Amino acid sequence: MKVHRKEIPAEGTHLKGKEETDILELEDSQVRPLGPVEYSVDIGVSESGLFATGTLRVDVELECVSCLKRFVFPVRVQNFSAQVELTGPELVDLTTWVREDILLALPVHPHCDWDRKTLCVGPRLHNLNVEADSKAPNAWDALDHLNLNRRK
Repeated sequence: MKVHRKEIPAEGTHLKGKEETDILELEDSQVRPLGPVEYSVDIGVSESGLFATGTLRVDVELECVSCLKRFVFPVRVQNFSAQVELTGPELVDLTTWVREDILLALPVHPHCDWDRKTLCVGPRLHNLNVEADSKAPNAWDALDHLNLNRRK
């Protein structure tokens, strides 16, 4: 997403549009964008910088870490913001900040039941039978026998 700073009026401007998903530079086969990156941002210029605030959205296809089923996950960045120092050319590229915010919004461990409507058929830990009364050795108990007052 590139902005020409000379075309931004003093009161700022609103930009709305779409960018191709290649700006995300995704090389992971488990994350696949399903459409363009949509943006709606307000852009303004201060004394020495350009600022942008708004929203970003893109739908991606992810793979569930539990059942390995592919599912659609809507990435929504409601509070996108970027501040760019104006020291160089008149054309300012906001692609880096857009990419970063979208990648940070992706789940680290995606589950197909994120929407609470889908039932994941993958293994769950609640099926484990662990007795609450079992006494496991405690590593901290060894500190109770430590004698800090001894002298050589």
